[in-house]
Amino acid sequence: MTIPACLFGVRDDPHLGRRVFPHPVAPELAGLVPRIHRAGWPVWLDPGPRMLRDVLDLSRLQTARALAVLSWLSGGGEVPGDLSWLWSERRLTGPRQRLMYGAAARVPDDVLALVVANWTWVLGNRLGGQVTAPYLAGTAYADDGYAAAQATVTLMRIWERHAEARPALGAAWAAGRTAADWCKAGELRAAYGREAPVFTYPRGSLPPSVGIRPWMSRLLRLV
Repeated sequence: MTIPACLFGVRDDPHLGRRVFPHPVAPELAGLVPRIHRAGWPVWLDPGPRMLRDVLDLSRLQTARALAVLSWLSGGGEVPGDLSWLWSERRLTGPRQRLMYGAAARVPDDVLALVVANWTWVLGNRLGGQVTAPYLAGTAYADDGYAAAQATVTLMRIWERHAEARPALGAAWAAGRTAADWCKAGELRAAYGREAPVFTYPRGSLPPSVGIRPWMSRLLRLV
């Protein structure tokens, strides 16, 4: 699939900081965004360690997957013809990891800053679980309201009970949310012929380094 890269403009606002304004998004590219949100988030709590391990792995996959698509949305690279590596839900390793991490590394700095702002904001919000869980579950199970409701409750409980999972879930939410908001801004520009900024929450402080896993540092370029 060869799609002209969607570019963007940047403007500094004295009150809101740096704003990013996407160009209209090609329909073929916009169609990738709902697919990257589909994921097998758990729909019930398992007291054993395996579920938490699976959630952390899935959060890494979802973060890398969303950043890869965001790189194409923002003009960071050409969309490959074969995207089968993007859709597999197997644990992210080997060639798939290299491809996904490579695409994510091409997200422009100004665009990645939107993701980091959303991530730090939600980690600093005492209601972060109530923000991330409905979004991750609702977009993953968009056609199954029962599964979406069950996954929402499960992810909220994980957020509440496992502080070590919050940075990972927050990263998956921030990356996916930024890609979706990018498309919304592009749609507004296409519809009204005027620039529309990508919505982003105010950036907060970085979480303690002890809670940041190596893949977060790499994908979000924290070091």
